[in-house]
Amino acid sequence: VQLQASGGGLVQAGGSLRLSCAACGLSLNYYASGWFRQAPGKEREFVAAISRSGDSTYYADSVKGRFTISRDSAKNTVYLQMNSLKPEETAVYYCAARWSTYLGRSYRGDDEYTYWGQGTLVTVSS
Repeated sequence: VQLQASGGGLVQAGGSLRLSCAACGLSLNYYASGWFRQAPGKEREFVAAISRSGDSTYYADSVKGRFTISRDSAKNTVYLQMNSLKPEETAVYYCAARWSTYLGRSYRGDDEYTYWGQGTLVTVSS
């Protein structure tokens, strides 16, 4: 099983980026997914989650209305569209997945996930 995160880079404050997380060795039709981030010197924090069905999503309060998590079953890939980025959102962003019995359940704790990608760095300049 491998989760390959990509799409990070340098962007100015107020700009946008779309992160991708391609899954190999598992089908996202059976797995819930999430995005987390870890800023320098800080603990990893939850950003967004999507259920196995793709119908249920959940966001950290700090990103609601600006970030959108989505999934493409055909490509077995999860995305995180990030708009209106802020300098304090500079971090390494990680995608994660876990097998889920429930179609509509999303998971917000990092200890609830089994598989993790390698992370992609997002730098937001002021």
